This record gives sequence, structure tokens and C-alpha cells, in this order.
Amino acid sequence: MGKEKIKDISGLKVAIKKARLDKKRIVFTNGCFDILHKGHIQLLTQAKEKGDLLIVAVNSDSSIRRIKGRKRPLTKEGDRTEVLAALEMVDNVVLFNEETPAAIIREVSPDILVKGGDWKEEEIVGADFVKSKGGEVYSLPYLKGYSTSSLITKIQEEK
Repeated sequence: MGKEKIKDISGLKVAIKKARLDKKRIVFTNGCFDILHKGHIQLLTQAKEKGDLLIVAVNSDSSIRRIKGRKRPLTKEGDRTEVLAALEMVDNVVLFNEETPAAIIREVSPDILVKGGDWKEEEIVGADFVKSKGGEVYSLPYLKGYSTSSLITKIQEEK
């Protein structure tokens, strides 16, 4: 079910090297992906349309707890990576433990960096680095009403 798409950094570097030899454009996005929803699917679909190889970096459970608090994530990192890897538009999935993807963006050095429209370009971690290498940065349209935090709030209110 796509588990071969889940890579550690060394496996990811091998995939990137092959893609570069094949003259493929590498697209990178990242996030928690705690509850996969329509907004995520739209983002990933549009991200894939920007290039050839879509890499999705996923916050580890510990990094999400540091960012969002002890009650998150709702879904364990292994489950989140497997679900993402099962999606047709996703080529590779990699976990990262830091609070931001800055280090992994430097490792990957993508041609295209993509985030959802709730991020302004100047707020996107790694944007300056990608641009300095001649790459492109996109803040894709945000699908109003679809955020994991708002879904969690809605579920809690309905209890």
C-alpha cells in the first residue's frame, strides 16, 4: 500500500539523485497531516502538478507535541506516513523531528517548495533557501473551512 514510498533521509537522497539524473523537477511540501482531509488532498494534488517528484515531509509525533501541545497528534506518525504514501500523487514521504523543516529542505534542495494558502510566502520556512538556488515557492489556494485544528474543535463541540 505504498510503504516503499516511506523513506529515511538516506533513502530519500537516493530517490532524489535518480530523479535529478532523469531531469525531474522535485516538489517539496510538509506538515503534520494529523487528520487527512479534503484541503490536504487539494494541496497535494496541486503540488504534484508543479513538478515530477512530490516529497512530503511529515512532522514526527514529538515535534507536533512541541508545536501544538500534549494532546496532539491524534494520529500516530506511522499511520500518518502510511496514509500519505498510499496517495497516488505522493512519491515519497519522510519524517522529521525538528519543529520546522528547514534542515530537511536544505538536504532535499527542492526545485519547488509548496505550502497551503494559509501561509504567506515570506512565512514559508525554507523559501529564501529554495529561491537562492533558483527554485520556486508557492503558497497554494487555501480551501476555506478545511483545517485539522478547526475539525478537531468541531468534533469537540459536538460531544
